Amino acid sequence: MAENSGIARPYAQAAFELARDAGQLTGWSETLHVAGQAVSDAALAAMIDAPGTDDALMVGIIADVCQQAVTTPVDAGRVKNLLRLLAENDRLPVLADIARQFDKLKTNVENSIDVVLTAAAPVDDAQQAKISEALKKRFNRDINLHFTLDETLIGGARLQADDLVIDGSIRTGLEKLSSTLTN
Repeated sequence: MAENSGIARPYAQAAFELARDAGQLTGWSETLHVAGQAVSDAALAAMIDAPGTDDALMVGIIADVCQQAVTTPVDAGRVKNLLRLLAENDRLPVLADIARQFDKLKTNVENSIDVVLTAAAPVDDAQQAKISEALKKRFNRDINLHFTLDETLIGGARLQADDLVIDGSIRTGLEKLSSTLTN
């Protein structure tokens, strides 16, 4: 994964600069994520890895998937150029990493941060708003809060913002207690 991150960085930077100059950051982000999901599909990944696969065919398939799935349009020619470059350099499998790197650049420019709130029970909109407001004060940035439900946490919640993780889940507390008792 770390290797893919290094490979993805220059491609993400180039895509970001194109998107920023065209005023299409959101559309490019969505497109890169769709393309990343497409190449992660087992059948398509097998086709990409198969010897003798036609790069133009792969580029066409991925571009078509993006065009059909993306709700915010971008310059299709530029997307195809990026996909063609990735295919020529055997880099199509790192599209998901490119999308993640692109989003980091995008959130820095937009002065926002993506935060994932994972809880054992549903969190209503009012609670999410309070959490967003508290995080906005802490990070001094706009917060893009994404909620996921994970009943395996038993209780409590976990927040993740970039490399910062605040884990207040009961499962983690029990794991720490168990580790303390066994060591």
